[in-house]
Amino acid sequence: MVEEGALLWEPSPEVVRDARITRYARWLGRSPDYEALWLWSVDAPAQFWTSIWDYFKVVGERAEGPVVSGEMPGTEWFGGSTLNYAANALRRAAAEPERLAVVFRDEAGGRRELTLGELAEEVARVRAGLVALGVGRGDRVAAYLPNIPEALVAFLATASLGAVWSSCSPDFGAPSVIDRFTQIEPKVLLAVDGYDYNGRHFDRSAVVDDIAGRLPTLVARVRVPAGSPASPDSPGSRETGGAGVRALDWAALRAVEAPLDFEPVPFAHPLWIVYSSGTTGLPKPIVHGHGGVVLEHLKALSFHQDLGEDDVFFWYTTTGWMMWNYLVGGLLVGSTVVLYDGSATHPGTDALWRLAAEEGVTYFGTGAPYLIASMKAGLKPSGLERLRGLGSTGSPLPPEGFAWVHDTLPDVPLGSFSGGTDVCTGFVGPVPLLPVRAGVIPCRCLGARVEAFDPSGEAVIGEVGELVLTLPMPSMPVMFWNDPDGSRYRDSYFSEYPGVWRHGDWIKILPDGSCVIYGRSDSTLNRGGVRMGTSEFYRVVERFEEIADSLVIDTGQLGQEGRLLLYVTMVEGAVLGDDLVARLRGELREALSPRHVPNEIVEVPGIPRTLSGKKLEVPVRKILLGVPPEKAANLDAMANPEVLSHFLPSGD
Repeated sequence: MVEEGALLWEPSPEVVRDARITRYARWLGRSPDYEALWLWSVDAPAQFWTSIWDYFKVVGERAEGPVVSGEMPGTEWFGGSTLNYAANALRRAAAEPERLAVVFRDEAGGRRELTLGELAEEVARVRAGLVALGVGRGDRVAAYLPNIPEALVAFLATASLGAVWSSCSPDFGAPSVIDRFTQIEPKVLLAVDGYDYNGRHFDRSAVVDDIAGRLPTLVARVRVPAGSPASPDSPGSRETGGAGVRALDWAALRAVEAPLDFEPVPFAHPLWIVYSSGTTGLPKPIVHGHGGVVLEHLKALSFHQDLGEDDVFFWYTTTGWMMWNYLVGGLLVGSTVVLYDGSATHPGTDALWRLAAEEGVTYFGTGAPYLIASMKAGLKPSGLERLRGLGSTGSPLPPEGFAWVHDTLPDVPLGSFSGGTDVCTGFVGPVPLLPVRAGVIPCRCLGARVEAFDPSGEAVIGEVGELVLTLPMPSMPVMFWNDPDGSRYRDSYFSEYPGVWRHGDWIKILPDGSCVIYGRSDSTLNRGGVRMGTSEFYRVVERFEEIADSLVIDTGQLGQEGRLLLYVTMVEGAVLGDDLVARLRGELREALSPRHVPNEIVEVPGIPRTLSGKKLEVPVRKILLGVPPEKAANLDAMANPEVLSHFLPSGD
């Protein structure tokens, strides 16, 4: 066992001297004392966020009005100011067209490169193609794409127009994608017919047809080649039968050479729509604004991960996880970004480490489960001489994971982040000024007033509490799509503590400002770093006529992926046989993703519910982790307390 808090790495005087946050502190005329910098950033938010705009020379027009006005959840940032994310991401292209911008790799060994000049040219071509399809400011462009260069190009082209981007990974089944995209009414759908994963090819053509058929606002669907280079030859387009939706391929979309331009938009203008996991209904369409993302990612990537123009930045992700949005933010600070499409462990567990060595990655990011898998496999990555930072997120990493990284790469600081889709960044994370301790996140990030609230809503130190933010951040959602009165937004974050953001994680803040994250305080399923709500799961399972009711529990905790358990109550006369189990597994794989196939499907006589009919997911999870039923649930508030005995851990 590794003791929580054991010292693993300390910054040398040279690391502190050369850190980008130190340069920033000097520019401010301040000492590089992190705690003092953090206190200033949350005590004087208007000055702090203005300094981020000025220090990075953000491309845009900053108005003279107030930097921040209004209280959460109605805060307005930089009123009257205009900018464009894509203009900031591609700001270096004209002066440094030969600089390497993007490297793409796939699990079969395929590789492509794009310089900044080539990336800008592709963005301009696709931008012109979108304009020809009638896409303009505020229109939505939806993508069902792997992590390939075409996804990045299409996103930047969309952003350059002031249109709104939204993406799902092609391993998501049709119902999950339809639940997301029908809410935002996209004008264009970009999609692949299939993808490769773990050495296998998966045909998605029928799924794409299903998705497109459920999107009545579509004017066009674009077929994008996956993995292999997109050919500019023989562009083609056609009208699809009956629906009046134009169908064209990627070559046709990018066929016209055009100048690159950027639409100036207000600071809070929608940039992209990402989605919550859907725990209590349809996934929430979370809208982030151009300005909030630009400022937050400049701050986080430069100061907390110490990234800049000499770096090669990689994070293992899909387009369905907010870490893809975060990864492409590397362009904002001038880094080369590495896109990877495929399994993290094909053909072996060391696949990502080999990629990092071959590409000279300087900052390597992944989910905590991959680090645990590498540790259990006894890997000793080599060839990583350029690596100077390693990021972990998605779920808490246990102290043993920290220690393995230190033992394997003793000169590389581990940066454990925690935040979420809701703000597309980390609230808490690393900084090169502070040491790394086993199981402990070094700091609360600049501009993020993170506190731990006890059940009475009082801030506590040294105790586990609810992670809350008592100060707004620019990258908080500007709204939820199709939530005109803001009620869904308010209910999601501000119903527990009025005027205070409740995030849904357990956190302990230590006296020195470091912290420990203890996982979700709600019932979200977290599989391989991808969150998905239980309601999406139930919509699949309970379509089976043989099943009367169901409950799904993820037992993962503290960075260790646990078991995904599905409990079902059968209709009278039905049997949970091998055939039904196989059909359930197959449907969950297709409708949700391969990550969401249960480890075990168990028949129980009833699903525990409250008197008002709500399924008791969190209490059952506690019972499975060893909490006595009478302590895990309020039996008097249950409609059927007798069924809890069927959820005791094996051996009880």
